[in-house]
Amino acid sequence: MATKNKSTIKPLRLGAGWKYAPAPESSASAQIQHQYELFIDGKWQPPKKGAYLESINPATEKKLYRAAVATEQDVDKAVAAAQKGFDKYWKKMSGKDRGKYIFRIARLMQEQARELSVMETLDGGKPIRESRDIDIPLACNHFFYYAGWADKLEYALPNRTAKPLGVAAQITPWNFPLLMAAWKLAPALATGNTVVLKPAETTSLTTLKLASIIQEADLPPGVVNILTGAGETGSALVRHPNINKIAFTGSTAVGKWIQQETAASTKKLTLELGGKAANIVFSDAPIDQAVEGVVNGIFFNQGHVCCAGSRLYVQESIASVFIQKLKDRMATLLVGDPMDKNTDIGAINSAAQLDKINQYIRLGKKEGAHHYESDARLPQKGFFCRPTLFTKVAQSSRLAQEEIFGPVLAILTFRTEDEVIEKANNTPYGLSAGVWTDKGSRIFNMSRRLKAGVVWANAYNLFDPASPFGGYKESGYGREGGWHGLYPYLTF
Repeated sequence: MATKNKSTIKPLRLGAGWKYAPAPESSASAQIQHQYELFIDGKWQPPKKGAYLESINPATEKKLYRAAVATEQDVDKAVAAAQKGFDKYWKKMSGKDRGKYIFRIARLMQEQARELSVMETLDGGKPIRESRDIDIPLACNHFFYYAGWADKLEYALPNRTAKPLGVAAQITPWNFPLLMAAWKLAPALATGNTVVLKPAETTSLTTLKLASIIQEADLPPGVVNILTGAGETGSALVRHPNINKIAFTGSTAVGKWIQQETAASTKKLTLELGGKAANIVFSDAPIDQAVEGVVNGIFFNQGHVCCAGSRLYVQESIASVFIQKLKDRMATLLVGDPMDKNTDIGAINSAAQLDKINQYIRLGKKEGAHHYESDARLPQKGFFCRPTLFTKVAQSSRLAQEEIFGPVLAILTFRTEDEVIEKANNTPYGLSAGVWTDKGSRIFNMSRRLKAGVVWANAYNLFDPASPFGGYKESGYGREGGWHGLYPYLTF
């Protein structure tokens, strides 16, 4: 009779005895200047008052570069240049020719993708794998996609005569600097508008590099202007009387302020604001795949996405098994140098953001939720946070209601579809959600009833230039991506 193999050899995990050898990406490909000026009317120009902000690498706390601070006078100059570029060049140009310029920008970005990836990681702290494999390719693809729409607006908008609005002000966040710039710039240019864009003050580097690419693409002067600075620069842009359209991605509080400021004006407005996405796992879901989807939705991106799956609803019958598998997976996640290709979780963008995350972790403990975090070793320098989850979280808990923007997961349980729908929708936000189940009919039913602008089925955080993205309630309004993204930049 055959005997079973009783080998005593146990499988090794990262947390149980062995480590990856370091695999750092070289930073030599990134040609970072000591100081960057404002990009106005196709030229680099110093700020009127000579003020600059210092930006640091969040993984090392070392200074990276200085970026100019645009004042009201600089904003006036940029808007005037954009208006001139619109009247003299861009609105007179055929869609076919505009498409050629946009395509040229996409190709140049593609050729310089490695440098852009390294810059994104050094400036923002996200792992090089995410910058290299997701952010930069997606940014390029948005320019490619909208280059194709530039001469086909009559097909996107049949029986309607569409015209560009004029000068668009665009304000982007720090979590996806280049991708958010591409989301906004590409459709604006395709529809014949000119742009004044302001990136976040802590992550301006790839947007400034994009300005150099636009210059290299020989775009007519004034068509794209890029101003760096903090909140005062953004405020001056929002309030400027010659701005025809505002596209903003950022916090709900700032979005509400922009609404108030523009309420009495004729400016068109698109807002993509905060979120508190529900990731819902049913008992018939592919559990291991769902665990990986949860990790991808909240930990791989440091929770630095407005659509992060930061609320996890697990059906009660599989909760204990699922949570244990999730903890096991968390134990394998590497936290550390974002430039290392082995790293899963990079640096938090700033000391202020890390403080906010730690405040929520302390709050969760105080509220009585059960706290768990991996035992990953953190670097001595830089802003880092271990992947963290809370169980026994109440629906009314601030962990389940407020956006944290960090690698912190709140886990709740449910029994029935009706119960989880009510819980998932019980939040001020309505940006995104995820559903994990093997029943197609359940997916359609859930997506119809969930109050979310985007619902992923057996996946999470998948993006495509041809697919619209956006939310409602306090997550904002309007859509970016797809042919839907053309509408906010047109008048009829």
